[in-house]
Amino acid sequence: MTARVVLEAERRRRWLTTPEGVALPFTLATRGSRAGALLIDLFLIGTGMVLTTLALLWLAQRIGLNLTNKGPAGHAVQALAIAWFTAMFLLRNAWFLAFELGPRGATPGKRVTGIRIAARGGGPLTTEAVIARNLMRDIELFMPLVFIGSALSTGSDTGPAAWAGLGWFAVFIAFPFLNRDGLRCGDVIAGTWVIEAPKRRLEQALSLGEGGAGRSAATGAQYRFSDADLAVYGEYELKALERVLRDNRPETLVEVAQTICGKIGWSAGTGDERAFLDAYYTQLRARLERGMRFGRRKADKHA
Repeated sequence: MTARVVLEAERRRRWLTTPEGVALPFTLATRGSRAGALLIDLFLIGTGMVLTTLALLWLAQRIGLNLTNKGPAGHAVQALAIAWFTAMFLLRNAWFLAFELGPRGATPGKRVTGIRIAARGGGPLTTEAVIARNLMRDIELFMPLVFIGSALSTGSDTGPAAWAGLGWFAVFIAFPFLNRDGLRCGDVIAGTWVIEAPKRRLEQALSLGEGGAGRSAATGAQYRFSDADLAVYGEYELKALERVLRDNRPETLVEVAQTICGKIGWSAGTGDERAFLDAYYTQLRARLERGMRFGRRKADKHA
C-alpha cells in the first residue's frame, strides 16, 4: 500500500523552472482533492447566500417592509433588494477571485484539502490568469446546470434541451480525466494548474526565530544578511525557497544556493547550502512580514 502511494505521488510530481532557471519540484493535486475543494467552497457560498437572505428578510420584517410598500418605504425595499443582489453577486463571483488572488492562492476549500493554484510558466500568479480560469468555471459548471434546470422547469418537450445541457456538462467534467495533469479547461486557458500546498511550516526555519542567523553545523558560521541582500527577492521567491527546503533535495539546494549567492554577491561555501538557505529563508520572511505590517508588500523580485 505504501509503495502504491509513493508511486502515485511520483506520477504526479512535476518540475517547474523559475525565471532564473532553477528547477523546483512539486506535486499536482489529485482530482479528488480538487473536487472536494470545490464542494466545500460551494457549500460555504450557498450557506453565505442563505444567511444573507435570512438576515435581510429579518431586517425587512423588523422595520415593517414588504413588496406592497410605496413612497419612502418602497425605496427602502428597493435598497434592501439591491443589497441582496449585490451580496449574491459577490458571493457567487468574487469568492474565488478574492481568495485565489491572495498570498496563499487558495480558497477556503482548497486550504482544507491542502492544495493551491500556481502558474505553469513558473512566474507569479497573475490577476488575468485567476480571472480567466474563474470565468471559464461559469461556462464549465454553472451555465450548463442553469440550462438544464431551466429546461426541466418549462414542463413538456424539454428532452432535447435537457440532454444537450447534460452533454455540455459531461464534456467539461470529463476534461480533467483526458489529460495527464488533470487540467480543466479554465487551467488550460489561464496557464495554471493546481498543486499540493505545504501542510506544515518549516520547523527548522521557524526555530531560528525572526532574526535567525542560521548557524552552520559543519563550520559553526552564522549567516546574517543586510537589508540590501534581502531586498532582492519577494513573496513569490520566498514560497519557491520554502518548497526547496521542504523537499530537501541536495542537488536542488546546491543550485538554489548558488543562484542566490550569485544574485547578492555571496559565497556560502560548498557543503553548507542548507544552513545558508535556512538563514536566508528566515530572514527574508521576517523582512517581508515587517513590510506588510507597515502596508508595504513585495510580490516578487520585479516589484
